[in-house]
Amino acid sequence: MGELELSCQAYVKMYLHACLFPRCSINGLLLSSSPAGGAVCVTDCVPLLHSHLPLAPITQLALTQVDVWCSQTQQRIVGYYQANACVSDNSPTPCALKIADKIAEQFDNAVLLMLDGSKMSPDYRVPPIVMYERKDSRWILKDKHTIMLRQWEETRAIAGQMLESGDHSLLVDFDSHLDDITKDWTNQKLNTKIAELSSPANGNI
Repeated sequence: MGELELSCQAYVKMYLHACLFPRCSINGLLLSSSPAGGAVCVTDCVPLLHSHLPLAPITQLALTQVDVWCSQTQQRIVGYYQANACVSDNSPTPCALKIADKIAEQFDNAVLLMLDGSKMSPDYRVPPIVMYERKDSRWILKDKHTIMLRQWEETRAIAGQMLESGDHSLLVDFDSHLDDITKDWTNQKLNTKIAELSSPANGNI
């Protein structure tokens, strides 16, 4: 697999998910609406859990529901992300590897992203992400330069602005949805907010 392209929306939601539950391990699914072939382009993500990450029944339920939603919205699951509760630990856990393996069964170029909690400051100059790809049934660490965020400075500014204004509280993960099923785990309200902030009218592209 070559490069991974990460959209502003996907990164901001991963970042806000980790910020919303700073003392927890969090995870989610990476989605793409781009055609197959070439670089993997992650256009969105679905935040999943912030507690009991290894709990298989909840993960399976979430995967099934997201899969159905993806088929209705012309998207597909292309990867998995996780941030560990211990900020100095950005190694994939057995749970991360297991879910990523499951995704790789359906999508050959699946990626596994670990958020680096020690570099989550809005001032950090490069994306705080560690990327793994699957080779010969093992997940191998990739060079950080294979992750592309076309407008990193703008994306970083939007993430920081939303955190500062408390917009991270709008984020709903699957865990929160199971506690209150009226909450929208597809995060349409948050997506709209990110789109507004990243529009040319606001000085961003």
